[in-house]
Amino acid sequence: MPSVLIIGGGPAGLSAAIYAVRSGIQTTVTYKDGGALDKTDKIENYFGFTDVISGPELLARGQAQAKRLGAQLVQTEVTGVEYAEKGFTVKTTAGEFTADAVILATGAPRATPPIPGVRELEGRGVSYCAVCDAFFYRGKAVAVLGEGEYALEEARTLLPVAASVTLLTGGTPAPGNLPEGLHVDERPVAAVEGEDKVARVTFHTGDPLAVDGVFIAYGTAGSGDFARKLGAQLDGNKIQVGEDGATAVPGLFAAGDCTGGLLQVAKAVSDGAQAAMSAIKFVRKA
Repeated sequence: MPSVLIIGGGPAGLSAAIYAVRSGIQTTVTYKDGGALDKTDKIENYFGFTDVISGPELLARGQAQAKRLGAQLVQTEVTGVEYAEKGFTVKTTAGEFTADAVILATGAPRATPPIPGVRELEGRGVSYCAVCDAFFYRGKAVAVLGEGEYALEEARTLLPVAASVTLLTGGTPAPGNLPEGLHVDERPVAAVEGEDKVARVTFHTGDPLAVDGVFIAYGTAGSGDFARKLGAQLDGNKIQVGEDGATAVPGLFAAGDCTGGLLQVAKAVSDGAQAAMSAIKFVRKA
């Protein structure tokens, strides 16, 4: 039976799995964790949900759907991917898997600074996506913790919505071309604090800054490592794909945040479906 292996268990990977397994393809999903979706507190801009749904709940529904249809979900860490004439070998901490095609849906994990309170308050005032969560901070004070153009873009998204936006550079000089209305504080951050949710940022000087939310904006990690090693083309850390989700390597496809663009669940689900349809066509011809 033709086989497809999907690396990544977020919305792109699970969407791909649902389409692949329903076409009669042997489908395996390997994933390390729930990714960005598992850290999302509230979602209310995804089609079909009249009420707010949490990221973990949406993720659990997608996992249950893929399993019900017959996809194999394996929680493990992928350590390498090798390409040969007869297909792919995926090395993981749970052993090796072979497949006729591979779909990379690893997401674009954000760098998390080693600051006390950041991980503890994820989904409770600490966010990694202004486009996703700005709506929940209407008329509130927020901070963007990061540097460079990525942090400025997050700030631009928040400025029309929040009551105040402060860029915290953590000790590095502020970038140029600051948007109008953006406050900047270059002092190193000691902690993000609050009881049930974010209440303040504390600097190494001991001074607090009262905020309702902190947006982490240190850029994306190297989610294209596997693609790069296999010979696929990248634009920075973004995997370059065609409209069909195919990379330059035959049988290798990519979907979701790792391909860039709008970092939203709706796009990831669409990308996953497209990549799966292309992978199905590929393995049936192979």
